Amino acid sequence: MSRGEALWPAPAKLNLFLHVTGRRADGYHELQTVFQLIDLCDTVGIVVREDGAIERPEGPAGVPPESDLVVRAARALQAAAGTRLGATLRVHKRIPMGGGLGGGSSDAATTLLALDALWGCRLGIEELARLGLPLGADVPVFVRGFSAWAEGVGERLTPIELPGRWYVVIHPGVGVSTREVFQSPELTRNSPLITIRAFFEAGGRNDCEPVVRARCPEVAAALDWLSRYAPARLTGTGSCIFASCATAAEAERIAARVPDEWTSFVARGLDISPAHRSLT
Repeated sequence: MSRGEALWPAPAKLNLFLHVTGRRADGYHELQTVFQLIDLCDTVGIVVREDGAIERPEGPAGVPPESDLVVRAARALQAAAGTRLGATLRVHKRIPMGGGLGGGSSDAATTLLALDALWGCRLGIEELARLGLPLGADVPVFVRGFSAWAEGVGERLTPIELPGRWYVVIHPGVGVSTREVFQSPELTRNSPLITIRAFFEAGGRNDCEPVVRARCPEVAAALDWLSRYAPARLTGTGSCIFASCATAAEAERIAARVPDEWTSFVARGLDISPAHRSLT
């Protein structure tokens, strides 16, 4: 940690279900999903600069600073607010990349929230969510900072209270291209709309899961393994999978059995983002 550096958490998310309900003229897909925030977090270290520069000397492996969503988020906020301040950003990753857990989007959202406060911009949550949407469809849910029912491309959000649960999350050691999944001809694109009440009564499925199963044997193997212990599901377009547990002990028991070639996490479901708690 550098002198004067503030550390900000960026939580992961799970999609408790994901229905693809249509395809728009612009190529994006209409969705219904539930975002469950979890306490698996990246950390974004921020030092405010007086010279206006935006630098990211430390970040995810293989991602150049100019491509990093935290840099793009900082520059979008800088332009929108007209501030002359800058920042040095350091991203410490714990959330697997390409796993469907939203780590890059969460890092960007935390950067927007933190710099809005540190730079004294005070643009407000709605404006920050609007700035974040072009960076990624998942950025607004992390900016708003609550578990939510989502529609549209994932930006129309309704806060919901979810039962307190613990999750076993498995990363099978491969990444999945979201673009390739959504471009796949075999993807279901006409799931009927459901209500929040119907989700709580009967749950749902992940329409991307059959596509990813067929294209990625590592994910299929992990789903089959985890299904021996609890109902297993893909999050987003994967590659991470998860199972819901009533207690931390139950989740830990399953995680202890995960084969060594995979990475596992035990995470608690959150209603409010720790990034928002850091603002208070």
